[in-house]
Amino acid sequence: MPATGVAVTLRDASGEAIAEAVTDADGRAGLGPELLQPGTYALTFDTGAYFAAHGTDCFYPSVTVDFTITDARHYHVPLLLSPFAYSTYRGS
Repeated sequence: MPATGVAVTLRDASGEAIAEAVTDADGRAGLGPELLQPGTYALTFDTGAYFAAHGTDCFYPSVTVDFTITDARHYHVPLLLSPFAYSTYRGS
């Protein structure tokens, strides 16, 4: 089931926030820019607020996924989430 309402922040290598969004009914957050330049980035998911809003305790109050890209294009970085575990991968 997609997680609706998770706040997500995209940061560049210096830690500067370059985009913020909230996941939609499909669990997606449109975080442009459409094409990221090669480099290292971080996505931070505010999982604590999401689970608190649903009256659920969680072990990870936030999840940060660091990733490096070598070519400018559109990327998907899915996060599979439960109150006590998470998994991520490079989507297509």
